[in-house]
Parts: sequence; structure tokens; C-alpha cells
Amino acid sequence: MTAVREMLRGQRRAVLAVLAWSTVTTLPALVSGRLVALAADRGFLRERPWTGVAWLAVLGAVMVAGSIGARYVPSALSRVVEPMRDRLVRRVVTGTLRRLVSGERPDPGVVARISEHAETVRDNAAGLLQGLQQVVLTVLAAVAGLLLLAPAVALLIVPPVLLSLLLIVWMLPSLVERRRALLLAEERVAGSAGRVCGAIRDVVACGAESRALADARADIAAQARAERAVGRADALRVGLALTGGQLALLVVLLAAPWLVRSGHLSPGEVLGALTYVITNLQPALRAAVHTTGGSGVEIAVTLRRLEEAAATTDVPEPAGTRTAPDDTLVLDGVTFAYGAGAEPVVHDLSFTLTPGSHLAIVGPSGVGKSTLADLLCGLTAPQRGTVSIGGVTLPEADPAWLRRTVAIIPQEAYVFAGALADNLAYLRPSATPDELDAAVAAVGLGPLRDRLGGTQALLPRGLTPGERQLIALARVWLSPARVVVLDEATCHLDPPAEARVEAAFRRRPGTLIVIAHRLTSARRADRILVMDGPRTLLADHPTLLARSPLYATLHGTWHRPPAHTGGPSHGRAR
Repeated sequence: MTAVREMLRGQRRAVLAVLAWSTVTTLPALVSGRLVALAADRGFLRERPWTGVAWLAVLGAVMVAGSIGARYVPSALSRVVEPMRDRLVRRVVTGTLRRLVSGERPDPGVVARISEHAETVRDNAAGLLQGLQQVVLTVLAAVAGLLLLAPAVALLIVPPVLLSLLLIVWMLPSLVERRRALLLAEERVAGSAGRVCGAIRDVVACGAESRALADARADIAAQARAERAVGRADALRVGLALTGGQLALLVVLLAAPWLVRSGHLSPGEVLGALTYVITNLQPALRAAVHTTGGSGVEIAVTLRRLEEAAATTDVPEPAGTRTAPDDTLVLDGVTFAYGAGAEPVVHDLSFTLTPGSHLAIVGPSGVGKSTLADLLCGLTAPQRGTVSIGGVTLPEADPAWLRRTVAIIPQEAYVFAGALADNLAYLRPSATPDELDAAVAAVGLGPLRDRLGGTQALLPRGLTPGERQLIALARVWLSPARVVVLDEATCHLDPPAEARVEAAFRRRPGTLIVIAHRLTSARRADRILVMDGPRTLLADHPTLLARSPLYATLHGTWHRPPAHTGGPSHGRAR
């Protein structure tokens, strides 16, 4: 229902136009039997052919009016259904991206067939609305006309017609489930065929043709069973519609002689009653079968699949994920090397960061700082030792929980095409405008926002690396992450901007880890980790100056000579 409301949002005028033209279209169903009865009783049966022709001419005029209404119904429908595809695609893509960000893995079948599903909804929505118009309005008009013409006949006809309609509606849930099972089976066949075709060379090379064929046959057999189940349900519905329509006709034919002899009906009224049954009620029953079993079921099943892909609710934290009362980050004997015989870039490293800690990591280029950042974020698994946050071992932790807990910003920040607000809220889709403004103010993004024209403005091409970094920093500042790693994420900012960003993240709740490229950045940290191959040292700035020759050398390289009167130094240690 959420998707239906979303599709029809802002379409009130178009829906009213459809109803208005549909009402005009059903005028013949309301008066056809009455006009036929008048033509027979007052014209042809009294040997007044011109009177009968005149009444039939009135019926012809009404039918012309109905055809005019039918002409405008499709154009009115198009104004309702044409915007549906874009809204559905936007909804599903947005929901899929948000679920990916939260760590879920969306159903590849429905995502791969998103365009087909959206087109199905659009096409079937038009068929559904048109079918409902024919079924509901036509039945109501025919029953009203029949009650006015021959109440006794109406009492005989309406029960079997309503019983057929009720049985058809009663079967809908079962039919929806069968159609959904068929749709899922088709998606499995498409997925298995795609996997086999995509790996056909490997399948042949490994001699796995028989196994691949067996897997494909199992999916095809399941689809065949689903097809047969849908076929049986369709056959039953068609039988109900035919039975209801023919039973109504049979009732009129059997009761007509007695009704005429007793004076309850005239011959013309019997003919009018038959007109209502044959030209209105029977076609309406057939349309009910087509609409409910075709467009109605198809749109219900497809919308359900799209809703599953478009779900954007926050993913709950898995039970048992948190095993400690805080977000303490612990490295215990962590060792990592690129290759079995390679020298470890991280060797037997252990330290603990309590929530609110600010750690800077320094060292020469290529020493393994970015590798350590990946280990801290769970992007890389250590060969020995463990990395844990709040007692949860990385990277085996639940992906959704991990994405909400840890965030890393690399040196080359990524922004995507779209509005500034969409980029900022990417990791927190529920962010309010005030929260977006707070993130903008925190990292100093205000001048760029004002130049663009607000947070709803589209990002232009040609943003500078520093502007991209500020957007990425604001995005993570706004995110729910409780551990943030800045892997030289401020390298394109000038020193004052860098200081402002780091101060903003220090005020933000959580743990901050900075791969430092300036001395000022390292000195702002509570502790500094100096990486020097297998040798590491974790301490504060004065202790490192006294105990670490490498840090003293880096300090000398970073330190601005007193005689220099230019801007702040931009030297780096990576």
C-alpha cells in the first residue's frame, strides 16, 4: 500500500478525470435495457415501428456518448499511470542503495529486473483501472437499471452474479500467492541461467556441465509446477464467471413465461432484462476474471516485489551483536603481511582505544598506515591476532552493524551526481534539514553550500579535491558511526580548514583515528602511533620526541624553521 500511495501522490485530479469519463462510458449499461423495453412495448409490439426506432435511436445516442467517454478514458489513464514508472524506479533504486549502505544484500533477481517490473506495474495499472471501471461501474449501472425495470427479475439475477463475483474475489489471495511463486521461480531461472552463461568457460573447463544442467533443470521444473498451479486457479475462475453469467441468463429464460402470464412483466421488459444480462452483466463477469486474474494479481505481485527491494527502513542491530557496554577498540597481537613470505607491514601490534580517544598514526610512506586503517575498519582480516570493537571481532561482525559503527574516509573522497543533501545524508537517510545544516557548519562546508544555492542544489562537475573531501567529511560526521578513521582525508585542505575538521570530529561522540600528514594534525591527538616497519611505538608527543628517532626526524621535517615567514608548512609523512 505504501507503493500505491506513493504512485498516486499528486494524481488526484487525474484520477477524478478517469472516474468522470468512466461514468459517461457506463451510461449505456444504465439505460440500455429500459430503452430496449420501451422500443418493444411502445413501438414494435404495438405495430408502431417508428416509435420503436425512435427509442432505439435514443439508445444509439447514449451509446455514442458512451463511446466518446471511452475515447477519453485512455488519455485520462495515461496521466495517472505514466508517472508511475519513474517514481517506482526512483523508489527502488533509492531503497536498494540505502540497504547496501546498511550492509544488506538486496535480492539480485528483482534488482536485475527492476525496469521490467516497473513497466509491468505501469501497464497493469492502466488495465486494472480500466477493468475496475468496467466491472464495478457496469455492474452497478446494470443492477440499478434492472431494479428500476423489473425488480422481480433483479431479485432472481443479482444473487448468482454477486455469488460469482464474491467467489472470484475470495480466490484472489490464493492466486496472488501462486503468481508470486511463479514470479520468484522465473527470477530463479533467470538468475541460474545468468550464472551458468556467465561462467560457461569455467563450467566446461571443469567438466561441470552435468551439475550446471541439473541445477538449471531443478529451477525450470519448479517454474513449470508454479505455471501449472496458476493455470488451475485461472481455469477455476473462468469457470465461475461463465457459470454465474449463464446461470443468470438461464434464470431469466425459465422465469419469463410465468412472469409474463402473471402480469409481472411485459414482453418488452423481459427483452430489456435479457439485454442487461447479455450485454452488461456477462461481459462484466468476464472482465472481472480478466482484471483480477490479470492486471490486479500482476500489479499486486510486482508491487510486493518492488516493495521488498525498496524497503528503506533502518536495519535493526542484530541480537547478540553487542557484547560489551561501550565501543572500546582493541588490537590484540595483530600481524599482517602481503604474501606468505613477505615481511609483515603490521607485526604483533596491540593497543586499546576507549570511546572518545583521538589517535594519530604517523610514519614514512609505504610503511603500512593505510593497511592498518583497513584492519581497524574490518576491511582487511589480520593473519594473526584480532581487532574488536565493543567485544565484537572484525571483520566477522555483521556487515550492517559494522557499517553503522565504523566509517573511513580515504585520501580521494567520493561524491556522486545528485543533490548536496543526498550526498550528505547517504549514510543517514533519515537526517533532517537541521541536522544537514549542523554537519555543513561543523566541517566548514557553508561557503560551498551557499555558492551552490543550498543543500538541495545539484553538485556541479569540476569540484576541487578539497571540496570533495569536505562533502565526504560532512557525510561521515553526520553518520551514526562511532569509530571514524581519516586516512589522509584532509590532505587537500589548508591547515586552518584541517584544524576545524579535526576539532569538529573531536567534539563528535566516538573515537577518532587520523592518518596524519602534518605535524599539527599529529600534535592535536591524545596519543600518536609511530609505525616503523616491525617497530611501533605508541605514546604522546613529548615521549615520542625523546624515545623515537624516526618521530624526531619526522618532527624535524615537519617543523617550520623560525626564520620562515610564509604560510603553514604543507610537508607530509605518509
